[in-house]
Amino acid sequence: MATIAECNGKLLFDFRYKGIRVKEYTPLPDTPANRKKMQMIMDRIEAEILLGTFDYAQYFPNSKRVEKFKVLENRIACARSDMPTFREFTEVWFLEKQPEWRNSYILNIRQTLDKYLLPKFGDKELDMITKADILAFRSDLVRQDGLKGRKLSASRINHVLMPVRQIMEEAADRYDFQSPYRNIKPLKVPRSDVEPFTLEEVQLILEHIRRDFKAYYSVRFFTGLRTAEIDGLPWDAVDFERRQILVKQAIVNREIVPTKTDGSYRTIDMSKPVYEALREQRKATKGETYVFTNGAGQPLRHNDVTKKVWYPILRLLGLKKRRPYQTRHTAATLWLASGESPEWIARQMGHATTEMLFTVYSRYVPNLVRQDGSAFETFLKSKHEVNNGPSHDTEDRNE
Repeated sequence: MATIAECNGKLLFDFRYKGIRVKEYTPLPDTPANRKKMQMIMDRIEAEILLGTFDYAQYFPNSKRVEKFKVLENRIACARSDMPTFREFTEVWFLEKQPEWRNSYILNIRQTLDKYLLPKFGDKELDMITKADILAFRSDLVRQDGLKGRKLSASRINHVLMPVRQIMEEAADRYDFQSPYRNIKPLKVPRSDVEPFTLEEVQLILEHIRRDFKAYYSVRFFTGLRTAEIDGLPWDAVDFERRQILVKQAIVNREIVPTKTDGSYRTIDMSKPVYEALREQRKATKGETYVFTNGAGQPLRHNDVTKKVWYPILRLLGLKKRRPYQTRHTAATLWLASGESPEWIARQMGHATTEMLFTVYSRYVPNLVRQDGSAFETFLKSKHEVNNGPSHDTEDRNE
């Protein structure tokens, strides 16, 4: 413990630095005022030693120990010379991890490294990065502006920090030091807004949507397919005989990739609106590989569809602007409103369990008893009859 001591009536500093006890004498007489002054200096020295910023020569330029500590620091630096910098280790880590990742994720991580992490930590040796450094970096991100001048969201900040945690934990394991990322919790992410369309709004959209996109949005509204899944849907995944859609791939950054998780690889049962929409689409595509294509026969580009078709129809009908992903929420809430089984809905959505279903859609959950999807068609039929009178359609469900 550092103290202010006295020797022959003069005050001295008595403290430990780099494991060595040192005494630095002063010409100051032992008085209360001098002790108070020296204690303030001693407190500052201790704080700087703790932070690793203490410069012995700055406080005691004439001390014989200045050279001694310079030699000691050089020895420590040489002993640590095999510790790579964050940049050096990160490039190795990045190459090693690529076989595990999709191309889209590789691109995302590369952008995060180049934009955020390497400029901040790149030149620091791994074991010199502290928990305080990481927390300070996170605070900077919270204050930083993102796209269009908006602050970075909690979710975005968590995604930026995720590689830091992975890199530091892997480095700590390889180089035998304690990861500074310990006990750092992710920022709390607000629950995503669920703003599904009512069945009446869905019908209104389908009545007024461009004719060449009516089937596309019928399938989106009544299957819960994600954008990447429906845009990458091939005809060989559509089984009209069994009335099922096999979700086995998606399109991400114009590249066909497998489904993201085992749960996403699933079979969706076709309701009557979906079956009829795909029958009509089959006639229109004339043997194309993909169910929904652009004029060149290539898979749709979701940004173009959103800007040119989706948002214009919402404006035309005076409906609140919502992301296309709300079609997936709409499918889930319509199934729930019709009384379908939570287990069946979870399978259609590609959820491993019903937990997410009840977490996200809790206020839309009635007393659910059905198991097979038929309650949904009954629900649609009842709504149709209320709006248009009794249906005379006798088409067999298993046509």
